[in-house]
Amino acid sequence: METAVKRLYEGMFLVDTALAAQDWQKILDEIKRIMDRAEAEVVSQKKWDERRMCYEVNKKTRGTYILTHFNCDTSKIGGIERDVQLSELITRVLVLRTDRMTPEDLERVTPLEAAEAATKAEEEARAKAKAEAEDRAKEAAEAAQADAEAQEIPAEEDTEAPAADVEVSETPAPEEAVAETDAKADDTEEEKTV
Repeated sequence: METAVKRLYEGMFLVDTALAAQDWQKILDEIKRIMDRAEAEVVSQKKWDERRMCYEVNKKTRGTYILTHFNCDTSKIGGIERDVQLSELITRVLVLRTDRMTPEDLERVTPLEAAEAATKAEEEARAKAKAEAEDRAKEAAEAAQADAEAQEIPAEEDTEAPAADVEVSETPAPEEAVAETDAKADDTEEEKTV
């Protein structure tokens, strides 16, 4: 009885983008069924990316790639490729032997994850900039309101305080003052003539 030697493989599965968007779980279940049939142990599985294909495959121009790392007996790889050819859900597969991959290599960031991280970082930066702009606008509004209040309070105090403390002087109104000076002038002329 021979013992099967399991090696680490990398499988890149290609599926129709529309089908993947419609029923993602169905695609993952199909890959799991193929792996179980080959007695493969899945180490990691990620959505690698969604891209335009170089040429049409089954009249499709876009495809979603699923990267799967698995341990499998070498003699079962042909069965995986045959099952993919018979599958209606999976368009193509490319299986490579990856004995020299480290656990860090298995956890590498995929192009999709990198794009999502960049989008998330941009959104966070925009949200932070917006929050800072709102804070600056709020501070400016508060400062303007404080300046307006500071200008209004002394003005009210100035108008009220002097009105209460004003001493009433007995100065004649301008018309009365002119009449008085005319009368004094007439009196002085009469004295000169006398």
